[in-house]
Amino acid sequence: MERTAAPEGGSKGARPESSARENDAYFVRRKESLRARYIYGFIFFKTNLFAWFVRDYGHKFPSILHYISVCSMKDNDCFHEGGVLRVSFGCFIYFLLMSVTTYGAKKLHDVRNSWQSRCWALKLVLYLASVMVSFLFPADFIQLYGEVARLGAGIFLLLQLVSVIHFIAWCDNRWMPDSQTKQCGLLGLFLCTAFNIATFGGIVLICLIYARDASCIFNIFLVTWTAVLAKIMMVVSLHSKVNRGLLSSSIMGSYIVFLCWSSIQSEPPIEKCNMQKEMAEKFDWTNIISLLIAICAIVMATFSTGIDSKAFQFRKDEEQSEDDIPYKYDFFHLVFAIGAMHFAMLFINWQQDHPTRKWSIDVGWASTWVKIVNEWFAASLYLWKLVSPVLIHDKSLDHEDPVRLANGSV
Repeated sequence: MERTAAPEGGSKGARPESSARENDAYFVRRKESLRARYIYGFIFFKTNLFAWFVRDYGHKFPSILHYISVCSMKDNDCFHEGGVLRVSFGCFIYFLLMSVTTYGAKKLHDVRNSWQSRCWALKLVLYLASVMVSFLFPADFIQLYGEVARLGAGIFLLLQLVSVIHFIAWCDNRWMPDSQTKQCGLLGLFLCTAFNIATFGGIVLICLIYARDASCIFNIFLVTWTAVLAKIMMVVSLHSKVNRGLLSSSIMGSYIVFLCWSSIQSEPPIEKCNMQKEMAEKFDWTNIISLLIAICAIVMATFSTGIDSKAFQFRKDEEQSEDDIPYKYDFFHLVFAIGAMHFAMLFINWQQDHPTRKWSIDVGWASTWVKIVNEWFAASLYLWKLVSPVLIHDKSLDHEDPVRLANGSV
């Protein structure tokens, strides 16, 4: 009996030790996984810089592309707009392959988790091969990819908008006062005041800078309609049936004001109501800073949307255990693949076979209208998110009333 009891006691003592080792292994793997997403973001950032370099300065290195049969020096098939599309296509191939190879990964001890967080030498070779292969496709295929990329960029904007609204809802639930949990919400009230000041202060600044002349009818219309949308969102959010407070509407108001400003900034520099007209005629350090800020904004938007897979889950009651992966790998890489299409459209101003100015990004009437439509759609989607619970609740009551009357009569 003593011999049999000794191993049992030893096994009981070994269980906490083995579980501690497992927890340490999970911690290391989780840390590697979280660190890996920043490396992918850096790869995406370097790809953006390479696409810009090929667009603006690729024509100065024609000897490098002379040995590629599909690269025509006369038609600029491998630099300018064509070069941007090829770099974008290579980036798209790489992240699409990463999405496929990590599909279905759920646990940290999965082999696909090791592929996500390690094997960087092999993945670097895969990335370089993907970008190099994109320069071997014929020009007609790249033009077709450009048309598909326009659709993919629109899908990316929709995903980004859903992620922004999900973030706004999280801020509202996290920081606004709550009577049930006795949450004071001083930070929420402060943010609400700050974003309201930013919203209406931004509208005034845009009017003073870009709509100061009565001849700037288009800019006046954009600013006026943006102010109307911000006011409508505030009124609907404060309605007694909705009762969502001011924080979410104030953040969303600041967001659409930013989109309005960005759309006006994208107007061609030849327009007299655009302050960039003088900047377009000369080149200085402000052009470099503006381009780098724009590229960083692209990377940050792609990165934040990629890690926000919870905003696109249909089931919200799933509990995460300690051995689950910290974010969805396949969704993360899929967003980066679509983001490659998005940055291609920004660098070529949403138009193929159209000349682009050096050190510029997302400029032109096509870019302007894309941002305007994105702003209006963002406001519409936010208003629907506010009103839809009330409408669905009213419909359910309408369906229940006849049943109650019938039961009462019986």
